Amino acid sequence: MFPDAEKSLAAVAAEGLTKRYGSLTAIEDLSFSVAPGEVVGFLGPNGAGKSTTLRILAGTMAATSGRASIWGASVALDPAAAKRRMAYMPENNPLPEDLRVEEYLTLRARLKDVEPANVKARVAKVMEDCDLARRASGRLIGHLSKGFRQRVGIADALLAEPKVVLLDEPTIGLDPHQILGIRDLIRSLRGRMAVLISSHILHEVEQVCDKVVIINRGRLVAQGRPADLRRELRPAASFTVVAREEAAAVLAAARSLDPAATAEDAGEEDGWRRTRLLLPASSPALESLASGLALAGLRLREASEDRFGLEEIFLAATRRSPGERRRP
Repeated sequence: MFPDAEKSLAAVAAEGLTKRYGSLTAIEDLSFSVAPGEVVGFLGPNGAGKSTTLRILAGTMAATSGRASIWGASVALDPAAAKRRMAYMPENNPLPEDLRVEEYLTLRARLKDVEPANVKARVAKVMEDCDLARRASGRLIGHLSKGFRQRVGIADALLAEPKVVLLDEPTIGLDPHQILGIRDLIRSLRGRMAVLISSHILHEVEQVCDKVVIINRGRLVAQGRPADLRRELRPAASFTVVAREEAAAVLAAARSLDPAATAEDAGEEDGWRRTRLLLPASSPALESLASGLALAGLRLREASEDRFGLEEIFLAATRRSPGERRRP
């Protein structure tokens, strides 16, 4: 946990970041922040500029304009201070295949200025935290599976106990069991470190992240907590109603609960009619729709809200132009 004075600082801040390669603009006027102890998902289609942004934040690439800071330290003007507080694992994490896990982590701890007396303890701690102590101890990195190599990369990132961890696609190429392990590991960092994680696996991001930042074509299109973005991007709540009655009767019953309801016929199966019912996202009838329709006399089999998860949020956000986004 962090002292109150530190909580007021953004752990990561991007302010108007722009990166151009000649006539090609990779990111433009990109601004967002990550709070201390917060786990944030950084999302966007392929080529949206996610890796470019992370490299700028990590100090391995210079921005054309704008400002990036880690815990108040400018990445460009005070890189030593920024890097002392931050660790970065790139998408294709280079690891020496001819070193054993302990050898590599010991070398990295020394390079990161971990106190010599604490090196052995820190290596043991990150190996335990990343489930390497039992299953990878004494093994050459070149003999490890992709999943365990990713764990070695994350262990490396945690060695110097950074306040900020930047992870670029840490679960890419992993099988479902390996993804679960990395997900649990990232979840364990919440409250201890700020984590900015780029990923294409939206379900995993939804499971571990407090907030998401979504970019498209190098520009911000949405940021916030999934629940807030769901309300912002979904103009109406959608329900599937399965009843004996046709859509017109379902609509009449729904409008007795909320006059703003709309409906459309979604077909018939075995004598049951399916109706897609839309209610305003703020409708007071949302919580008691099924019971309200039953009390109105409908012969119901089902009245379920259609899922609007992170995948739907992502698709809705990337379909709109950057100028449509809500300002943070």
